[in-house]
Amino acid sequence: MTSQDTLQLLLGFGVGAGALALLSALFRAMTVSVDDRQVALVTVFGKFTQKLSRPGLHVLPIALFPWVKVQHVSKARDFRSYKGIHVNDSRGTTMLVDLWVELHLVDSMKSQFAVTDWDKALQSVVAHAAISILGKSDFQQVLQDRQELGERLRADIAREAERWGLSIDSAFIQQIELLPEVATELSKTIAARLERATAEIEATGRLEVAQLEADTSREVATLVAEARAQYPLAIGAALETLKKTPEVLTAYLELYELSQLRPGRTVAFRGFEGQQALRSAEAAMLQGLAVDQSPLIDGSKR
Repeated sequence: MTSQDTLQLLLGFGVGAGALALLSALFRAMTVSVDDRQVALVTVFGKFTQKLSRPGLHVLPIALFPWVKVQHVSKARDFRSYKGIHVNDSRGTTMLVDLWVELHLVDSMKSQFAVTDWDKALQSVVAHAAISILGKSDFQQVLQDRQELGERLRADIAREAERWGLSIDSAFIQQIELLPEVATELSKTIAARLERATAEIEATGRLEVAQLEADTSREVATLVAEARAQYPLAIGAALETLKKTPEVLTAYLELYELSQLRPGRTVAFRGFEGQQALRSAEAAMLQGLAVDQSPLIDGSKR
């Protein structure tokens, strides 16, 4: 094989490879690939002409022309996170709110042609909804009713986003913060409320303790009075029982009389029976009186 033949062979391989590359480029330019949960919109001179929604490979010869554009629009579920939205609550407290919004496209044509940039438009709608809805509640209510407020935000955003072919699946309050100076003032307010509540609880506790002590004293006094009222009845019942045995009753009465005597101040005379016996007064005259032997003031004896 001569050098000329070799050159012609190489030239043939080069032309074939170039033709294959050209055909491959033409094929790619004339076909449009559409994935699952994706839509391809075809525009000619900026005007919508065709929508390709079936997944697969579509042959589109007009795509060779430069004035034909193919836009792939995803219909998969997506999310947006909006951070640091300034919201003033019903009492004027400034809050920094982070919102989480989940969405997906239901009408690709509206999302591309009904609005210039639906992403920026949605951001404005979310900020406006947060200010209008959260601004009607105070900070404490926002913290307590986050789920309910999130549902209200979703409904309000969905009404506006529907015009752009968007469906809002969910919206919820991701985080709430306060400005540093507002947080400091709020901490002082909460501390003052806690101190006041503590003082009120202590005062209420003291009153309840005093009331409990008074009620207890009254109940004890009532029980003591009832017990004292039962004492004479018990004594009477015991005496009635003793009357059945006169000897025992006489001994008891004698002991009771003796128990009433004061040993240091009383002289008792017992056993003077009969007509010849001395009377108690006569026996008392015979009893020698105790004389105080202590000296007088001048030193003399009595």
